[in-house]
Amino acid sequence: MLRRFRIPIRFKILVTQLFAVTVVLGLITYTMAKVFHTDKTAYIHDLISVMAVHTAEEADSHLMGYRESLQVFYQIMVDDELTPQHKEEILKKLFEDFREFVMVTLYVDKEEKGSIYDAITLKSTGVSRQDLVTFRRQNPLPMDRIIEGKIFVENSTVAESLPTITIAMPMPSFNGGKNAVAAGVIRLDKLLRLARSSQVFDTYLVDNQGVLLVHDDPRNVALRNKVDWLSSLQGVAGGQSLGGSMEYSNNGVLMVGGFAPVAIGDLLVGVQIPKKAAYLTARELLKTLVGVSLILLLSSALLSLFWSRRITRPIEQLSDATKMMARGIFDIHVEPSSKDEIGELSESFNRMATELQDAQAALIHSEKMAAFGQLGAGIAHEVKNPLFGILGLAQISLRKAEKDTLVHKNLALIEKECRRCKEIIENLLKFARQEKVAFDALDINTVVEDAAAIVHHQLGTHQVKLKKELGHDLPEITGNANQVQQVLLNLVINAQQAMKGQPGQVTLSTRCIDADLVEIRVSDDGPGIPKDIQKKIFDPFFTTKSAGSGTGLGLSVTYGIIKDHQGEVTVESDTGQGTTFIIKFPVKKAVEDNSLKAQQHAIAQEN
Repeated sequence: MLRRFRIPIRFKILVTQLFAVTVVLGLITYTMAKVFHTDKTAYIHDLISVMAVHTAEEADSHLMGYRESLQVFYQIMVDDELTPQHKEEILKKLFEDFREFVMVTLYVDKEEKGSIYDAITLKSTGVSRQDLVTFRRQNPLPMDRIIEGKIFVENSTVAESLPTITIAMPMPSFNGGKNAVAAGVIRLDKLLRLARSSQVFDTYLVDNQGVLLVHDDPRNVALRNKVDWLSSLQGVAGGQSLGGSMEYSNNGVLMVGGFAPVAIGDLLVGVQIPKKAAYLTARELLKTLVGVSLILLLSSALLSLFWSRRITRPIEQLSDATKMMARGIFDIHVEPSSKDEIGELSESFNRMATELQDAQAALIHSEKMAAFGQLGAGIAHEVKNPLFGILGLAQISLRKAEKDTLVHKNLALIEKECRRCKEIIENLLKFARQEKVAFDALDINTVVEDAAAIVHHQLGTHQVKLKKELGHDLPEITGNANQVQQVLLNLVINAQQAMKGQPGQVTLSTRCIDADLVEIRVSDDGPGIPKDIQKKIFDPFFTTKSAGSGTGLGLSVTYGIIKDHQGEVTVESDTGQGTTFIIKFPVKKAVEDNSLKAQQHAIAQEN
């Protein structure tokens, strides 16, 4: 036992080499993972910064549009040349055109001079004018800062159903006033779409105090929540930078954020993603690479053990196969495990086993054919003499019988069938000796008619109806009428016997498939042939009949006759659905053309 499991030194060296390769590969993969992580970090920071800058540009574009719209409202509100009714119509139209505006208020010298509202929006959202007025009284605008030229933007949401911001900006003075300011309360529909544009990143907009103006959660906007990490964004808030990114903690969660200022109102756009989610693929890659390294390490150890067996195993298989062959078992196959000398030896052994198996099969077949020939000779010896006696008496009686009588007709049929029996016996012997018979031009319908006439009475006595469906103007085939008739008789009698005395029907049909093939179908409505034995029914001595009821030669002889006629036979059958044998013969012209082509090819080969 110890000697059998001994590991040669060459395999120890192999294990060492594989282990070293695995370690080196592990170091390489770990280094690759680190490089990938560094590259991933730079990519995420760049991506999130670009997204923040892009979002800031979009927000700035919206705010610029609001500013210009607010100027239009202001111009109409201070235009003294318009009648009050005309001015009201124009302002109403402006609210329809600028759907985001909810209220516009005009201030002169820090005093409110009037406000206009979008009544439709207020009604649909359940917010009253008084709610807006109350909010403004509680949160007065920084007029001094606005008059100095600063555009002021703040979160002025009074209800979650109507998230809004207020934009206040200085305007040209009118009616002798020193300072004019216009303030617009604007819905956040467009800006909220910016916050919801990404399903991966969180996007928000805050003022310089960190109060949320835009967020994907309307509750944070309605409550005017603040971000608590704004103080760490040195050089980004207040428009001092084009943008940047950093890592920070948000309520205990590590985040990667990108920030960019908005030119109007000292606002800041932020885009963030949890660091854990951002580096998920990098961590998965690292885990995968570490796992691969461990698997390679384990595989190297197992491979060394496997390889030692792989060299000796084919030799052991060849030894075992040789012992089996010595016991007369030739159905063996040694799978070549390599393309070296051992593999070539395995292939040579397989060829030798195949040749021996074929030789054994040929020997068995020869013995069967010899037994078959002896059986045929015995049948010929025992049957020919009484058959000739019957034939002679039929011929003598036929001369004395009056023509056109039933007796004359029956005697003629007896004479004909005796001659056919004689030919069948001779053909049976020829089949065993693989002899050829004379082929002539045949009308397939005539052969079918003759076969039907012979078996019609036998089928009738067994309650089986014979039906013929013959095609018209079929081309002739080349063959032996008696042999083709024998094929049909074998198939029809087999169908009748398969019904085991039950009523049924056998159909003989002919048709021309194309210019080169004629088809005969022998169909029955019997019990059918199981799928598992359909491939065996043409094998010699194979039969499903009970002992003494058949020799298993009928379909084998049928198959040989059809092949001799250059035809083919197939079977279609399902259990309980009947059976159809399909025979295809080449027409006479096709046979002659093929023969001519074969001769021309042979001459060409000789030349």
